[in-house]
Amino acid sequence: MNTIFTTELSEGWLIIYIDDIIICSDSWSLHLERLARVLDKATGVNIKISLKKCKFGFEELKALRHIVYGLSLGIDKNEVAAVLLKTIPQNKKEIMSLLVFSIYYRKHLKDFAIPAEKLYRICDQQRFFEMKQERINAYEKIRKALTEAPLLLIPD
Repeated sequence: MNTIFTTELSEGWLIIYIDDIIICSDSWSLHLERLARVLDKATGVNIKISLKKCKFGFEELKALRHIVYGLSLGIDKNEVAAVLLKTIPQNKKEIMSLLVFSIYYRKHLKDFAIPAEKLYRICDQQRFFEMKQERINAYEKIRKALTEAPLLLIPD
């Protein structure tokens, strides 16, 4: 689909993930123009559109564990809430769970690699698991970053 909508993707208002298409616009009239353009191209190459899956005219929408607001992308706070309820990790599996979750949102997390490296190191070690203060601080820094993550603008 990326090859079909190359122009629209390069203009920065279209997001495609596998078979999902999100159209971002600043105004309703512009949104209708873009929607018509996408539908024309899709029908021109015989792409079937499931109206059951379609949502039209939303100012914000959940997609792929993110929230799309106009031309920006944010972290779904409901996803983060579960992480905030957890206590300090007691084993490597719990640390890896946080890291895997956080990696998905790493674009939103400034300097994510710095605290993550401290936690990855403990997962690589074969010896006894020990949650030192440095690692607790790294864990808390990642959790805090998830709650304060900025909106990302869709590039133009």
